Amino acid sequence: MLVDDHEVVRSGIKALLAGIGDVVVSGEAGSVRDAVAQAERCAPDVVVMDVRLSDGSGIEATRDIRARRPATQVLMLTSFADDEALFASIMAGAAGYVLKQIRGDELVRAIRTVGQGHSLLDPVVTKGVLERLRRNKQLLVDERLARLSAREERILSLVAAGSTNRQIAGELGLAEKTVKNYVSSILAKLEVGRRAEAAAYLARHGPTPGA
Repeated sequence: MLVDDHEVVRSGIKALLAGIGDVVVSGEAGSVRDAVAQAERCAPDVVVMDVRLSDGSGIEATRDIRARRPATQVLMLTSFADDEALFASIMAGAAGYVLKQIRGDELVRAIRTVGQGHSLLDPVVTKGVLERLRRNKQLLVDERLARLSAREERILSLVAAGSTNRQIAGELGLAEKTVKNYVSSILAKLEVGRRAEAAAYLARHGPTPGA
């Protein structure tokens, strides 16, 4: 399902997807209210969601859609590399966040990626988040972060840097299955459901800006 308050944008994405055999556009919407209602009617596997809509925020629509339909994955599509919007989108349940400057084939790949249950962040956005993390030196004593062991803290920092389980296993000399178990433990302790949410939690609650 496509959600954007500009019809020409929706039409462009729809035309791009028209020739893709494994992707069918089941509905469209231009507002928060219509997006939530259409998602109920269309039951899409993936929603491509604009961050800014005519009557509010796509983040708000994402939260409502995910609350009603947890199986629906949301890919945020925006013109702006906004850290706060990124964090808010992830915490609202979005599976991916990409910029509208993305190439057509990359957008198709992103839709497939989130449709398969994976998380995805635009490299430009990820770079900004990592730079923000590097600027922050002093850790706050956060209740959930305090639950993590030293090994789990290290793995979380690598997850936040975008490393896969295989890459983390190679760097720390662990079995990939062991890393997977650690990641599951981290998600449980932070009370989040996705790796991207864990990364956003660390960015929000771990470092102190300007410290």
